[in-house]
Amino acid sequence: MISLSINGHQHSIDVEPDTPLLFVLRDTIGLTGTKYGCGIGQCGACTVLIDGQAIRSCQMPVESVGAQTVTTIEAIEADPVGARVVAAWVGIEVPQCGYCQSGQVMAATGLLKETPKPSEDAIAAAMTNLCRCGTYNAIAAAVRQAAA
Repeated sequence: MISLSINGHQHSIDVEPDTPLLFVLRDTIGLTGTKYGCGIGQCGACTVLIDGQAIRSCQMPVESVGAQTVTTIEAIEADPVGARVVAAWVGIEVPQCGYCQSGQVMAATGLLKETPKPSEDAIAAAMTNLCRCGTYNAIAAAVRQAAA
């Protein structure tokens, strides 16, 4: 059994230790807001926060989480920084299709937790998640608004 702290709740799960965290979140626990995109850590649709840092959950074996806390999109508005990011996303109307947006919000929240007032270069460097709809200008604007 592996014990995980996810969104403020403890979960004991019986999975192989090398199972990607993404599949544990979606298939074992039922938190489907974290999306499967590419499966190789390139697109960022699977981004979650581990101890406040944005990571690609498709590449993180569940055994590597240990005692760290996992935050998914389902609980991001309970975090003051995450709530600001979501408000900016809604206010600017960032999403088009919306598939990548949970990962984008998590990446932006991770950035602002680490760097509350990021430069344009820091935003560009941190916001590497892919968006097939091309909403990158709106994403950057929302990050700037949430940082203000």
